[in-house]
This record gives sequence, structure tokens and C-alpha cells, in this order.
Amino acid sequence: MPYQIKIPSVGESVVSALVARWHIADGASVEKGQVLVTLETDKISNELEAEVAGKISVTIPEGEEVEIGTVIGSIDEAAVSEVVPSSELAQSPPEKSSAETLGSKGERIDITVPAAGESITSATVAAWAVSNHDYVEKGQSLVSLDTDKVSSELEAEVSGIVTIEVAEGAEVSIGEKLGSIEISTAPISSNPQAPSPELTSLESPGTQGSLPTTCISNPDGESDEPRVTRRKMTPLRRKIAQHLVNAQQTAAILTTFNEVDMTEVMKLRKAVQEEFVAKHGVKLGFMSLFTKAVVQALKDIPSINARIEDDHIIENHFHDIGIAIGTEKGLIVPVVRDCDQKSFAQIEKDIIEYALRSKEGKIELSDLSGGVFTISNGGVYGSLLSTPILNPPQSGILGMHTIQQRPMAVNGKVEIRPMMYLALSYDHRLVDGKEAVSFLIRIKDCLENPTRMMLEM
Repeated sequence: MPYQIKIPSVGESVVSALVARWHIADGASVEKGQVLVTLETDKISNELEAEVAGKISVTIPEGEEVEIGTVIGSIDEAAVSEVVPSSELAQSPPEKSSAETLGSKGERIDITVPAAGESITSATVAAWAVSNHDYVEKGQSLVSLDTDKVSSELEAEVSGIVTIEVAEGAEVSIGEKLGSIEISTAPISSNPQAPSPELTSLESPGTQGSLPTTCISNPDGESDEPRVTRRKMTPLRRKIAQHLVNAQQTAAILTTFNEVDMTEVMKLRKAVQEEFVAKHGVKLGFMSLFTKAVVQALKDIPSINARIEDDHIIENHFHDIGIAIGTEKGLIVPVVRDCDQKSFAQIEKDIIEYALRSKEGKIELSDLSGGVFTISNGGVYGSLLSTPILNPPQSGILGMHTIQQRPMAVNGKVEIRPMMYLALSYDHRLVDGKEAVSFLIRIKDCLENPTRMMLEM
């Protein structure tokens, strides 16, 4: 009996998952441990790996949302002898004769990702040089591929009609099928008459289960470009939307602002950076300094390290800080545990590890739960000022912003200083204005006097 590929359970509150992307084409051979499919739930995105080797059969296409436990495909272990080890993918395939290469009219020739060296296992589809169902001549450029080492272009091996199966921006494995060319002669007219200006429905190329795109023709009749694109929200995006709306509706959110002079922090980083990297293998970044400042402020103003649960106030006696990280699929907030007990270097390492795992889609549900406070750095995107939304059930969130050189009055003189606006959003049901302002000023003091902060003064 073929091995069944099922949607695994990732937590009691998760009941369904979206089949976001198959990394192996239907009918292709797969090795044990090879990534099969990327799944998205309303909390995390993760990848399933092959438990056995064999030939894969896909039953649930990309774009479908199914319940936990659903069988989305299978692997036929009986076909394991046909599996080509990945180590052999880098070897050049045997040359084909002219007859085999050209084929006959109506035959389809696969467009696949070529090997680019033993150390390169995947590539990104940078750009298609042709459109779906275009006619191409042999030798014409088809698609550009990017790897972490080189960029290359694939050319058409035969003349015919192109069918695109993998969209731009997708990451593909060596040997993976990108589409096909149906061998044919050139059409009589390569510029068919433009359709009449009416409402039509187009399906975006190269995506299984894709949703229709509403398209209105150009009034001049010259082209038929889509005016809007409609696509279904992913479970993660739906959860983010619901989470933000619930936060606004269930808490009395108020924001207070201040600004911090980053001169001393920047001097400290410059003075110790070389030795810090040599000893710990990571840079001393702003996030660990802000995290430690938040921990100190939480100790001094414990009411913010609390939450409301029904008609009770739950005060936390630990310091697990959520660090907001932007991903292609949306914002996630992994939690750095016990920040009061960790060094600056360990906090930096934890943040880097979370960033890498989020990029690879390997964040787990447990990584996102249990935080007592959140830090969000909009400054990396150039934000000068914003009002962050609470991450329930937490009662506070700190918004960092871009550092800007501004004229400031210092000891009766005007000096240019690197300044950052800080924003503290808090639940006014639990935290009074005086406590919120005191909390933000404590963070400001810690950052403007970083050596005192390191001594917990």
C-alpha cells in the first residue's frame, strides 16, 4: 500500500491547513527526507518531508484548504528503484539524438531546472521571458533562474507553444518541471485580433487551484490587461486580520510617545563591536539593547507585565519578550524566553535563529506563544512614527522607529543628534497613564545611559 501523505496536527486550536505549494511534481520521484509540500495554517507555515522514497502522487492541488488529517497525496515505495539520487542530478544527462530532441509535432517537451553544480540544490524563478501559450522558436529565451551563486537563462530546445506551470518568484528544486513546450510550427498570425471590450475571466498561469482574475479590456482595444486580481486570503493572513480586529475591540488601547537620543547606544556599539563579534560570533544589535531596556522597565513597572483574564488580573513574574518579524506571508511574533536571565549575545542569537527559521517556514506554534510584552521595529522599513496594536492578551507593545539626525537643544546649545521616536501602546483598562509614561521614560533612560542599564541601575 502506498505511503499516505497527511496533514499533521500542529496544535489543538488548528483545524485546517492550506496546501500552499508542492515542491515535487505529480508523478516525480522523491528521496526520503526531501521537502514535499509547504503548508500554511492560521498560525504558522511549515514544510513536510518525505518519510519514504518512491514516486509521488498528488491528490490535493495547491490552493486547497483541507482539514487536519486529510490525505493530500501518496508515495509509491514500489517505484523506489526508479528514484534518481539527488547526487546524480548534478551530473549532465546523456546527449540525445536530434530526433529525440526535436520529437514530432504535438509532442510535449518538459522545461526543467538544470543542474548548476553539486552545492546548488534549488533556484528561484526570477522572470519568464514569454507568456503562457506563446509560440517560441528554438533557441529563444524562456525563463531566468537565480540561485545563491549564479543567474542563468533557459532557452527553448524546440519550437512550439509554451505552457507555464510555475509562477515567477517560486523556489524550485534542481530537476523540477517548470512547464512544457508542445512542438508545432509557427502560427499563421502571431498577433490575433484583440477581443471585444467586455468583462472576461482569466486564470493566472502556472498555479494550481488559482482563482480567476477579473479583467476589463483597454478602451482603445489595444490590449487586455487585468485591472484587478482576486485571490483567496491564506489562513495566516485571515488569522492576522482577525487578531488585529479583536485586539481593537477587546482592549482600551491608548498610545503614548517619547523620543530617545541614540548617541550613547551607538557609541557603545561602535566601541565594543569588534571584540563582541570575535567573542560571541554575532553583532551587538539594537534589538538586544531594547529588549534589556524593556525587561528593566517591566521590573520597575510590573503592572504592564500583566493581563486581564475575565474579571481577574494575572501578573507575570517572568520576562518572555515577543520580537515582531516581518515575513513574506505576514507578521509573526516569536518569543525570546527568559530575557532577564540571558546575555545580550544570547538574545541576539535567538533573534537571528528565529529570523532564519521564519524565512525557511520552520517556526513552530510553541515559538509564538507565551510572551508577556512585544517589541515591533517599524524603523527597518523607514517608519518615523506609528501606533502599534496590542498583541492580546498582552497589555503593552513598544514601537521602535527609524533613527533620524535632528537638531536638539543640549546644555543650551543646538547639536545634531541621532533621535528615535518611541511609541508605547497599552491596555488602559489595566495600565494608567502615569504608569505608561513612567514605563516609557524608564526605557528612554536605559538607552541614553546603556552602561547603567547593563549594571541594572
